[in-house]
Amino acid sequence: MISAVSTGSAPKALGPYSQAIRAGQFLFVSGQVPIDPATGELVHGTIAEQARRALQNIAEILKAAGASFQSVVRTTVYLADLGDFPAMNEVYGTFFTAPQPARSTIQAARLPRDARIEIDVIAFLG
Repeated sequence: MISAVSTGSAPKALGPYSQAIRAGQFLFVSGQVPIDPATGELVHGTIAEQARRALQNIAEILKAAGASFQSVVRTTVYLADLGDFPAMNEVYGTFFTAPQPARSTIQAARLPRDARIEIDVIAFLG
């Protein structure tokens, strides 16, 4: 069974895709940039502020699917500047407890809306 998951508590998709897709016992959350769902505007500020907003958006999508960060098994973090890694990592660590999910962190040439960070996750719901 495949179904879309969405919530008004996270930003609307910026294109023709779903906030998340549930496929069987897995939830695939689309990349989240630091957009404030109340205003639809990018959160400007430090990488810590942007990382926190992106992760809060993910939290809302996970919640809509009946999941939490404890369900997350894999993440990918895209940074506009890999020099932001230490500050991003500090914020990221406050959202995940042991066992932390597997993760890749990649420097991207450019992210949607010129955000400094984008994060996607895969969660196991079974």
